[in-house]
Amino acid sequence: MEDDYDGEYRYDREPIGALQGLAPERVVYIGSASKILAPALRIGWVLSPACLIGDLTRAKLDADRGSPALDQLALAAFINSGHLDRHLRRTRLVYSRRRALLATALGTHLPKLPIRGVAAGLHLTLELPPGSDENTIVAEAGRRGLRVYGISVYRARPKIGPPALLLGYCRLSEKQIAEGAKALASVLESCQ
Repeated sequence: MEDDYDGEYRYDREPIGALQGLAPERVVYIGSASKILAPALRIGWVLSPACLIGDLTRAKLDADRGSPALDQLALAAFINSGHLDRHLRRTRLVYSRRRALLATALGTHLPKLPIRGVAAGLHLTLELPPGSDENTIVAEAGRRGLRVYGISVYRARPKIGPPALLLGYCRLSEKQIAEGAKALASVLESCQ
């Protein structure tokens, strides 16, 4: 099973080819328009080995009785016209710049904390000092108008691994990124 939800957003090199392309009769590939266009589209796709198509078709039908055809046709036209490729080229540049700005701002205001996830995706993770309470930090950040997420809720075993924050940057302006990193440093200082 290959879930390629942010494969279009690689910043340090070209997007890597899908594993499914190397073994199409052994790998189920799942993609989504959520990250590349809009979560509200609720459109995804599955490339499946031939032996699973019947089972997957039945499971999809049982799950929701089908997907909106008009939305799928509009997305297909958007892709076929080249608009998706242009959109991705433009947003890669925008998000790459925002990612670099956030990494620089965090390095300035929180220089001792490791930053992870800068090679791809639409967010970074900021590793917190050992013993930090993610929930306390998230709550305090929220009181100060910052939306950050503790990483433990995304782990299979929440107590395994260092405390960290998930920081999105796609919808932030350059000013918000700079001010947010400074404000986050203040939050962490008050929670230690």
